[in-house]
Amino acid sequence: ALIITADQISKSLIKSTMTLYDVIPVIPGYFYLTYIINEGMAFGIDLPFGIGTLFFSGVSLIITCFLVWILWCERKNNLLMRISLALILGGAIGNLIDRILFGEVIDFFDFMVGDFHWYIFNIADSAVTVGIILMLFYSFLFKPKVQPTHSIV
Repeated sequence: ALIITADQISKSLIKSTMTLYDVIPVIPGYFYLTYIINEGMAFGIDLPFGIGTLFFSGVSLIITCFLVWILWCERKNNLLMRISLALILGGAIGNLIDRILFGEVIDFFDFMVGDFHWYIFNIADSAVTVGIILMLFYSFLFKPKVQPTHSIV
């Protein structure tokens, strides 16, 4: 709920205080607030013939339902896994709300280092990314390894 709320408030503030494609330097040369819209999915991926919004909304809804089910199954398990799932779910719902209400997602965090310019993103995208990193961290470092009960000889 915190991720969804922070995401929606931040997007509303950007939309109400900036004009599309406005750029506000926060740390010149490194970090800017840049108001753009994304009609596609991650990294601006879109589909032809205007079906991208409908398709990505449907996919997002299916993934969201799947994540709710996984979170329910994990409700009594490792806290790190539950936090990672909650971050991914919050981010997915934050962007799904935009797709359903507006047919597009507002992005505004704009980072660069030298000639390297990352894709512009939002709080929901950040939550999904951090959630996936935590899930991978948990999977590789904490999840008990399953030992085979029999050998193939």
